[in-house]
Amino acid sequence: MKKVELLAPAGSPEALDAAIGEGADAVYLGLRSFNARMRTTNFAFNQFEAAVYACHNNSRRVYVTVNTVFEERESDRIYQLLEYLASVGPDGIIVQDAGVAKIAHDHFPSLPLHASTQMNIASVAGCNQLSRAGFKRAVLARELSLEEIRQIRQYTSLELEVFVHGALCISASGLCLFSSYLGGKSANRGQCTQACRRLYESETGKGYYFSPDDLELIEYIPDLIMAGVDAFKIEGRMKSAEYVGAVVSAYRLMLDNYEKDGEKAMLKAKAILQSDFARRKTSFFISGKPEDYIHPEQSGGTGIALGRIRDARTIDGKRWALMNSREGLAERDSVRIHRKDDSGRITTKILAIRYEVNGMLLLLDGDWRQNDELYLIQTASMTRSHKPVLPKNLNRFHKFPSNHTAPRPAISRLDGRKLEISFEPGNYILVGKVAHLHAALTFRPKKAMILFNKLNAETMRLEEKSLPFKRDRLILWLDPYLAESDSTWLSAELDYWLEKGVSLVILNNQAHFSMLRGKKVISIAGPWLYTFNKWALAYYIEQGVQAFIPPYEISRQDLYRLTEYLPAQFFAPIVFAYPDLFRIRADLSRKYDNAKFMDREDNAFRLIGKRDYSVVVPDRPFSLTDLVPNLKKQGFRRFIVDLSNAEPSKGLYRDIARAMEQGSPLPNTTRFNWKDGFWSEERMY
Repeated sequence: MKKVELLAPAGSPEALDAAIGEGADAVYLGLRSFNARMRTTNFAFNQFEAAVYACHNNSRRVYVTVNTVFEERESDRIYQLLEYLASVGPDGIIVQDAGVAKIAHDHFPSLPLHASTQMNIASVAGCNQLSRAGFKRAVLARELSLEEIRQIRQYTSLELEVFVHGALCISASGLCLFSSYLGGKSANRGQCTQACRRLYESETGKGYYFSPDDLELIEYIPDLIMAGVDAFKIEGRMKSAEYVGAVVSAYRLMLDNYEKDGEKAMLKAKAILQSDFARRKTSFFISGKPEDYIHPEQSGGTGIALGRIRDARTIDGKRWALMNSREGLAERDSVRIHRKDDSGRITTKILAIRYEVNGMLLLLDGDWRQNDELYLIQTASMTRSHKPVLPKNLNRFHKFPSNHTAPRPAISRLDGRKLEISFEPGNYILVGKVAHLHAALTFRPKKAMILFNKLNAETMRLEEKSLPFKRDRLILWLDPYLAESDSTWLSAELDYWLEKGVSLVILNNQAHFSMLRGKKVISIAGPWLYTFNKWALAYYIEQGVQAFIPPYEISRQDLYRLTEYLPAQFFAPIVFAYPDLFRIRADLSRKYDNAKFMDREDNAFRLIGKRDYSVVVPDRPFSLTDLVPNLKKQGFRRFIVDLSNAEPSKGLYRDIARAMEQGSPLPNTTRFNWKDGFWSEERMY
């Protein structure tokens, strides 16, 4: 049987030592830009070069995370980074942005392409699309069942990588806009502030309503091997070296011994994993029916609760934290500080301990405040010493990115006259329910868009004769999450409606290209395909795209830069929306009863159930209605009002329609990232 790769995180040189020392076949790591864990240590250039050299000498593989979207202004930097990586020779790069894939494919073919889980690949069609585009491997979405993974393996030749251990996101990877909405710190830029882990207040009280348990699939390792998975991935580039070493050792033990004595290996592996003082564990969706993986009473932090810091004491010029007495702690134990206002978490170590009559004093390596909560996440006794992977002397490793200018991709000329016939200039409305199509008539749109999920597809069939828009005036907006179990019905329904005269489809997932290949249809790249740069435009035009709906989180500057390469007439910006901030593969509205949630800053959010899944949306919509006249002057001719998360209301629809017509602002709305763009350190000064 083919050997399965055990892939471990290396967020620091120490974690690299632990991963290799405990038997990982490969590691994945990031440099100090363009990766989805910008808040971890990451590697300097000489450290990275040395790591590749040392790992290859030990027959271990190194993959580099380049798994964020990049803006057009960063094209030179991303080109220089890929050029540098090609000169060093890692075993693959993990990417999210189609633009990164396009540059690497065209100019640095020696870099094998791995699709990040941020690319949201969960189906055979998605894998096959990537295979045609030159990818070698896909990191599958985490919400898949074992049976879905088996199906994907059966019908694709692409290498498959699966997460088996570590933290989970409540949102499907690549479909989370929450942190970006709150201040431009986009998960798609490696700046996630973990809004899902925060404390929220609802009508029923306070709780961690969107903080899932941690993934643990040690029991399913034999099943996943039999299913044909090529690589098992451990999450944790922000975790300590101790954590990485313990988890790698457990999965190494299981992989090496499950055939000889599976039960004994399982018991030993689970005993090792008990030292992982993280959140409670879940197998998530792997069994086919998701477990109850969210417990609102459980803190969003990880580890064993030690209590609150009662006070501060200064002794010999050092600041000590006063805690209630607790036995069992030791110097060098790792702890996590959870801010009292829930504004953040910091991992640190206990440098010294002093006992007093009324409690215990801890000297902590890091910033802390009175009333912060402490959690034990790793004991010093669990720490093992590992041989350093990096050589002591790094002088021989001196490669560095060049200052070369990125070439311009060849962007095929699109047929504007053909587009005018089927996608006429004017306003377009997206609705979330079939029943809302009637209300959409208020806007007198050129055509109506319908969110084409399973529930709406079924309803459209039942109410086909009474639909207020004829087939040539109906546009199908495909759902951005496509699990393998949904492929059959979606393929059949697409065929049915295309035969009925629907001619335009909005694509939001790589799988959609495979499903529509060879069909007579106008393909439009939706906002979930993340076109922030000309290279992404070129990639999707090669796939047959004839127009673009820019991402929800795009800025004015980024959009205008794109029109330097593709005329504005080929873009249809969204000018109003209650955007999906989380996209969850479970209808949590049944658990939370369609609740409204408030965060510590009194921002309000709603949970909307859509039968097979749910979304979390803000109470304050995103609006650019007053900017439409200026956008028209810039050459934009089509505008989308996204009401997919809005219930019909005569007042709401009337106000939006009037604002669109008059180019006037709407009260109690936000610009999202339109004005300021993504967060950056420069904005702090």
